[in-house]
Amino acid sequence: MNTAIAEASAVNHPVVTRERWITERKKLLAHEKELTQLRDQIARERRALPWVRIDKNYVFDAPGGRRALADLFEGRRQLLVQHFMFAPGWEQGCKSCSFMADHIDGMNVHLEHRDVTLVVVSRAPLAEIEPFRRRMGWRFKWVSSHGSDFNYDFRVSFTPEEVARGGLDYNYGEWPRAGEEWPGISAFYRDHTGAAFHTYSTYGRGVEAMMGTYSLLDLVSKGREEDDLGYTMEWVRHHDRYEPAPAAKAGSIRHG
Repeated sequence: MNTAIAEASAVNHPVVTRERWITERKKLLAHEKELTQLRDQIARERRALPWVRIDKNYVFDAPGGRRALADLFEGRRQLLVQHFMFAPGWEQGCKSCSFMADHIDGMNVHLEHRDVTLVVVSRAPLAEIEPFRRRMGWRFKWVSSHGSDFNYDFRVSFTPEEVARGGLDYNYGEWPRAGEEWPGISAFYRDHTGAAFHTYSTYGRGVEAMMGTYSLLDLVSKGREEDDLGYTMEWVRHHDRYEPAPAAKAGSIRHG
C-alpha cells in the first residue's frame, strides 16, 4: 500500500481512481449548482422585500464627532452595519464578532466601488472602542450607539429586564439563550431626497455572510471541526490571542 493510501486509510476515508473521483465530483457539482441557483433566488427575494422608513433620529459618536445615521452613508446609497457585540464596561469586544470584523478591511474597497459603505456599530462608548480597535489593527469605521435606541430597536441589545425574563425577541422569534448583546448585520438605503430606509437584517447564523474563513474551511477535508466543541465558535480567538500555529513537518500530513 502506498503512502497516500495508507494515510487515507488511517482516517477511514475512501481512496479511488481519478476516473471514479471525477464521476463522484460531477454528482456533487449538480447539487452545488442547485445551491447556487437557490442562493440567487433567495437574493432576489431579499432585494424584493418591502422597506421601512427610518423616522427616528439616531445619532452616533464617531472619531470625527457626532454623526446622524444619514452621515454614515458617506454619500453612497447603501449602508451595511455590523452590529458588533461590545457593551459598555466590557474589557474587549466579542471574539466571534472580531472574527467577522477581521474580514472587513480587505472587502471595503470593493464594497465602496459598488456604492456600499460598511460601518461597525457597538453600544460601548467610543473611548472603550478605540483602544480595542487600535489593538486589533483595524482600519474600518467603527462608531458608538451609546445612549441611543439603535441597538435596542434593531434587536441586538437587550435590557437587564428582558434578559431576566428570558425568551429574547431575537432573530425573528423567541431566543432561548440569555445575554445582553447578540450579533447581526443590517442593510439600509438612502434615496435622492435623503430619506433612509431599513431594507434587511440578519441574525444568528445569517452573520456567516461576513465570515469568508468559514467558506474556505467548508472546502477542505476536515471542514470546520466544530461538532465536538461546547459551542460552534469555541475555537475562535481574537487574532492577537492565538497561540502560534503548529508548524507542519516536512513531508508529513497532520490528521489530528
